Amino acid sequence: MGEMIQLFGHSFIAAALLSLAIGVVGSLMLVNRYNYLAASIAHGSYGGVGMAIYLGSSILLGATLFAVALALLLAYMTYHRHRHLDIFIGVLWAVGMSVGIIFTDLTPGYTTDLMSYLFGDILMIPSSDLWYMAVVDLLAISFVALFYHQLLAIAYDKEFALTRGLPVASLHTTTLVLIALTVVMSIRSIGLILVIALFSIPPYIAERFAKNFFGMMVLSIPIAFGIIVAGLMIAYYLDISATAAIILLAALCFVLTFFKDPR
Repeated sequence: MGEMIQLFGHSFIAAALLSLAIGVVGSLMLVNRYNYLAASIAHGSYGGVGMAIYLGSSILLGATLFAVALALLLAYMTYHRHRHLDIFIGVLWAVGMSVGIIFTDLTPGYTTDLMSYLFGDILMIPSSDLWYMAVVDLLAISFVALFYHQLLAIAYDKEFALTRGLPVASLHTTTLVLIALTVVMSIRSIGLILVIALFSIPPYIAERFAKNFFGMMVLSIPIAFGIIVAGLMIAYYLDISATAAIILLAALCFVLTFFKDPR
């Protein structure tokens, strides 16, 4: 076990930071039914990765700016209930990925494996990403701590929240921006393709056992951490992809709890 801890290094720290984001932001995604919006941001933000590669700038910076821009656009469109919103989301998803692919193709001499951004590798995460993840976690926890009751009211009855004068548009927009930041923080560890599954399954499982929204957030954290660490161990012993092992284990846990009625 000691050899495993030494080998994984930053991976356990990344797992803990990811678990915090999953517990807080993943729970917000679940109760607001934002998973499809989050998936659009995740896939679309690949455009920022491709542009950053082409311009020779920071991948995290490029992905952050692009993902936040997508989140702001989606926040406006969803809040105003634009016609054919589902089509718009799908187009945004495809265009973002296409932009990323084209800019990567136009980058002369670029040979880095793009799969590391699409599917991630938590075993290769650099220390700079850990600082980024810690900052995003701090922002997410602070946001929920400050606006917990307002967020709860909006999640369960948006019309009532509007009649009470709550800043529904601002909180809706900030939530999507937080989702964008958590997507970016997961690029190298989980990847843009699989991140939504990992941010959806632990809160879903926690919802089956928690008594309230706060309990769901708190319970999601150890569930997510347990899944990630167990997936790392399975990957180590079977010599397989860590990300794939984590997602498949999460899916197995999802199936095992699927028929349990939520409390």
